[in-house]
Amino acid sequence: MPKRNSSVVGREFGTGVRDAIEQSGLTQRKLAELLDWQEAKVSDLVQGKGGVDEVDLVRLLSYCRAPAADVEHLLALFRESREKGWLLFPEDGVPERLRSLIEQERIASKIIAWSMNLVPGLLQIAAYMRAVAEKSTRLKSAEIDAFIRAKLERQAILRPGREFVFFVHEQALRLPVGGPDVMRSQLNHIHTMLVRQYISFRVVPTAIGAHAGLASSFVQLRYEKFEPVVYIENHNTGLFLEDKGSLDTYGDALKGLDRDALDAVQSRGLITSMLS
Repeated sequence: MPKRNSSVVGREFGTGVRDAIEQSGLTQRKLAELLDWQEAKVSDLVQGKGGVDEVDLVRLLSYCRAPAADVEHLLALFRESREKGWLLFPEDGVPERLRSLIEQERIASKIIAWSMNLVPGLLQIAAYMRAVAEKSTRLKSAEIDAFIRAKLERQAILRPGREFVFFVHEQALRLPVGGPDVMRSQLNHIHTMLVRQYISFRVVPTAIGAHAGLASSFVQLRYEKFEPVVYIENHNTGLFLEDKGSLDTYGDALKGLDRDALDAVQSRGLITSMLS
């Protein structure tokens, strides 16, 4: 079956509308009756297909008694351009881009991450997260605990049923984030996680010099029903890329990393030697 063209922002919008309806206690059929709509119109909306204007959306959310903050959020998603990608800017507390990434990871069937400077977030321990967060220029001290909780909850997806591939530069494993004790615990955690058959961990060695991932770290998410997307994060924004040109470029980068990286056995051996 061919995969559907469905944007990240469209899926997040549809999920938000579905949640608002469920929390109201109304069925889609009852809501359609109240709005004098065909039930298919509500169904299209929760699938992110649009078919309504802003007035229609506000009416629906009013019947659902959605909180004002949720209404503003869904209106912002509704207005987003869906042609090239979705740029997320930070808000207070747990960054919006992290919430959106968590949702996309939840529905992905395969996640491929390339990390040049740090251990990938899905494999980080709490002490490592804290050491990184405390050096962050975007998080306030009072936000760090909530940020760490969100990142740890994100790791619940590390279970059978989907595939994970991590490409990591050797320098990320040797950077003593949080000091020697924290880093040793972090490496032990990675070593333990690698017994899971659905996780592949590949190290790009420092000795090769220039490599295919020099431009930036990124995550590629693949889905059973949708086209893949690429996610990139920097200091204060997150970006989902969905256009064919970008997907081809990052796909080529992954092919290059596959050529440059040690195999899984060699990579595990390198971690073992670092723990000796």
